[in-house]
Amino acid sequence: MLENFWFNVEYGINHVLDINAYDHVLFLISLTVPYAFKDWKRVILLVTMFTLGHTLSLILAAYNVVRIDAQLVEFLIPITILIVAVYNVFTSGKGAQKERLGVLFFTTLFFGLIHGLGFAREFRILLGDSDNKLIVLLEFALGIELSQVIIVFMVLFLGYVGQTVFRFSKRDWIMVISSIVIGLVIPMVLNSDFLA
Repeated sequence: MLENFWFNVEYGINHVLDINAYDHVLFLISLTVPYAFKDWKRVILLVTMFTLGHTLSLILAAYNVVRIDAQLVEFLIPITILIVAVYNVFTSGKGAQKERLGVLFFTTLFFGLIHGLGFAREFRILLGDSDNKLIVLLEFALGIELSQVIIVFMVLFLGYVGQTVFRFSKRDWIMVISSIVIGLVIPMVLNSDFLA
């Protein structure tokens, strides 16, 4: 039982930290870069909304409630990253991270739903004929949340170092990191099978 628990949690961690599927990490970077350590509660809430959306779409897929064209989802995932990164570029230095949480939460939840759908097929294979689908989903979600907290901490730490040691202004830090993300995501969008 404990062995299965750790397997599922580790699977969730590896899902996020997979170097070959770094779209998840790029999304978290885009989501986190406008914030500082003092905003950690807000960032964790946002990340948790993303996890909830991700988990909800996996639940819907695991119980065959929803099936979406994989090529469309693979196209939409980098689009969500692009939207957040471009938003950061246009709002950097304008206090966008202080905006009301409602819109931000629901947007993050919706983007989590899209990202979860991208993993749904592989997750169905992981579940197999399991009788405890919900337990597996929750353990997997815990792994996702743990790895996301690690990434958020790293982004906040690098932001702190960049702004205090290397004297980047907050605006420049957000602009540079978001621009790098945009540069990495545009080829993902253009190379999507959905556009082929």
